[in-house]
Amino acid sequence: MTQYPQNVGKIGENKASLYLKANGFSVLKKNFRSKQGEIDIVAKKDKTVYFIEVKTRTNLSKGYPYEAVDKRKIIHLKKAAQYFLLKSPLKAYKLKIGVISIILENGKEIIKFYDDLE
Repeated sequence: MTQYPQNVGKIGENKASLYLKANGFSVLKKNFRSKQGEIDIVAKKDKTVYFIEVKTRTNLSKGYPYEAVDKRKIIHLKKAAQYFLLKSPLKAYKLKIGVISIILENGKEIIKFYDDLE
């Protein structure tokens, strides 16, 4: 992977964190890694914990960012989330899988949050 896409990904994750904080979420962990997979952001709001995949694009030549999160990726997110919960005191919380889709194009940014994916 080239340096450019990695930078776009990091920029997207930072923008996603700011978006979540501005909307009343607490960011608990960024870039949680396990053998089961990686979770870009673990956040909490009220009595719900969100395991969030962040996808960022600078154009739509490869489709909308959220379209890159397929069933296989959701399965990996769920497995990583289960592992995260084994090591945390958040067992009484409701759990949701989400995607933050970010388009950065021509100086504009469009951020959409899709939560409770199956």
